[in-house]
Amino acid sequence: MLKTLAILLLAALGIFIIDQNIKWMFVEGFRYYTECIDLILVYNRGVAFSMFAFLEEGLKWIQLVLLAGVVGYTLWLKKNCYILPVGIMIGAGFSNVYDRFIHGGVVDYVYWHCGFDFAVFNFADVMIDIAVVWLLILNFRPQSCKS
Repeated sequence: MLKTLAILLLAALGIFIIDQNIKWMFVEGFRYYTECIDLILVYNRGVAFSMFAFLEEGLKWIQLVLLAGVVGYTLWLKKNCYILPVGIMIGAGFSNVYDRFIHGGVVDYVYWHCGFDFAVFNFADVMIDIAVVWLLILNFRPQSCKS
């Protein structure tokens, strides 16, 4: 159990540190513009595509409860194959929630506008997406999850 917790915490901490350092560059003024992708600073008060922004301060508390639930459920399952993707998801999720406490909204900075306008997103969002796909693969292909 100690090894499992260590993997989860190290993955979460690593993603959190990477994401917060990238966000710090944008908060401090870094910007870059191209034909397809702009690296700009945007504070997202909601979740994906600014949904649930009307929840305002309550959103960060709801997200904290959901993240704690994910950790608790993962530890209850006792499937070691879930630990690394959940650690990645938790680190990214906590990084975005941390932004809500510090900046009042999530620091987003990648704006895709080539061919169509897409939402502005960040490294943590990408890591959450990767973790979710990883967990879906583990669930739909049980043979890839031995423990």
